[in-house]
Amino acid sequence: MKLKHEAELFKAAMVAGVRYAEQRGVVEFEPTDSASEKLLYLYRLLVHDKVIQPLPEEQVAEKSMRHKLALWYAKQLPKDHPLLRP
Repeated sequence: MKLKHEAELFKAAMVAGVRYAEQRGVVEFEPTDSASEKLLYLYRLLVHDKVIQPLPEEQVAEKSMRHKLALWYAKQLPKDHPLLRP
């Protein structure tokens, strides 16, 4: 699925994902944690919690994980949300 506003959706997904992980009590991110580290952790956590479908292991790369998180977040938004408009 192609997302027109994928970069913005991904940024919002990272914020929501960090909140999800911290509220779940499984992690406390540090200011020194890189975006890549957070992304990998959040992807693995959402797969573990069966919130998103895992990618084939050979496709687990930053770009594909960013897309997965953006899709996950987009599905939580109301259909008329500005980030979902074409």
